[in-house]
Amino acid sequence: MESNDLITIERRLVTRFLDMFIKFGLILALASFCFTVFSPFLNVMLWGLILAVTLYPLHQYFAKKLGGKQGLASVILVLLGVALIVVPTIIMLTSLGESATTLVEQASHTHLVIPPPNASIGTIPVIGGKLFALWSQASQDLPGLISDYHSQIAHAAKLVLAVLASMGGGVFGFIISFIAAGIMMAVGASGANSATRIAMRITDERKGVELVKLCTGTIRAVAQGVIGVALIQSLLVGIIMALAGIPAVGIFFVGALILGIAQVPVLLVSLPAIALMWLTGDHGTVMNVVFTVLLIVAGMVDNVLKPMLLGRGVDVPMPVVLLGALGGMATNGILGMFIGATLLSIGYLIFMAWVNEGLKKASLENTSQ
Repeated sequence: MESNDLITIERRLVTRFLDMFIKFGLILALASFCFTVFSPFLNVMLWGLILAVTLYPLHQYFAKKLGGKQGLASVILVLLGVALIVVPTIIMLTSLGESATTLVEQASHTHLVIPPPNASIGTIPVIGGKLFALWSQASQDLPGLISDYHSQIAHAAKLVLAVLASMGGGVFGFIISFIAAGIMMAVGASGANSATRIAMRITDERKGVELVKLCTGTIRAVAQGVIGVALIQSLLVGIIMALAGIPAVGIFFVGALILGIAQVPVLLVSLPAIALMWLTGDHGTVMNVVFTVLLIVAGMVDNVLKPMLLGRGVDVPMPVVLLGALGGMATNGILGMFIGATLLSIGYLIFMAWVNEGLKKASLENTSQ
C-alpha cells in the first residue's frame, strides 16, 4: 500500500474520530444540561413514580368503580393519601420541631430540671460509670455541663436544625409527590408501555420485559411491605402518644419509623414512652392502662399489616433496605429515606440477577463440555 493511501486512511480515521467525539460531547452536554434543569425535581419525581407503581392496582380498582374515569380515580386517591398519611406526618414532625425548640429554650434559660440518676445506672458494663457521672453533673449543675460541652452542643444543635429543615422540605415534597403520582397513574397504561420500550432498548426484548417486572415487583414489595408498614405503624404509635399527652412525640415517631424500616420491633420505642407516660402523665390509672394497651398493640401491629400489605417476600436483605433508608435520609431528609430504601433494593436485585445469569451461563457451558 502506497504512502498516499495510508495518509488518506489516516485522515478518514481522524475525521471519523473527531465526528464521533463531537457527537458524544454534544450528547453529554445536552444530558448534563437536562440533568441540571431536572435535578431540583428528581427526588419528588422518583418518589412520585414509586407511589404511582405501588398504588396503581388500587387506582385501577377505584377507576373500575367509577366507570373507567382514570383522572377522577387519581384525584380521589391523592386526596386520601394527603389526608391519611401526609397530614398526620406533618403533625408528628411539627411536634418534633416544637419539642426541640422547647428543649433548647429550657436549657438556655436553665429552667430544665433533670432528675438525679438511679444508682443502678453506674452498674452498666463499660459505659455505666461515665454515664452516671455525666447524668449526675447534669442534674446538679446543668449550666456548668453546658459550658463544658458548649462546642459539642452547638454542633449537635446545628445538626438537629438541619434535620428539621430537611424534614419540613420533605413533607412539602411528599405532597408534590402525591400529586405527581396521581398524574402518572392517570396515564398509567401509556407510562408502563414507555417504560417497557425503554427497558427493551437498554437490554433486549426478553430482558426488557423481565427488568420491568423485576423493578415493579421490588417497588411494590419494599414500598408496601417495608416502608408502608413502617410509616403506618409509626403514625399509629405517634397519634396514640399525642392523645396520651406524652412529650416529644415527634422524636418517638421518627425513632419508630427508622426501627420499622430496619425491621426492629417498634416496642423498643413504645415501652420507653409508656414508662414516661406513667412517670409524668396525669390521666389517672385507668386511662394510663388504656393507653398502655393501645401502645403495646400499636407496637406489634406490623405482625398484622405485613401479611395484608406484602404480597410476597421481599427478596432483599434487611441491611440493604436499612442502609438505603439511612443513606437517603442523610442526603435528602425524610423523603430520601423512602427513596433510598427502594432504589438500593432495586439496584441490589438487578445486580444479583446479573450475577445469577452469569453463573447460569457458566454452568450451561460446563455442562455442554
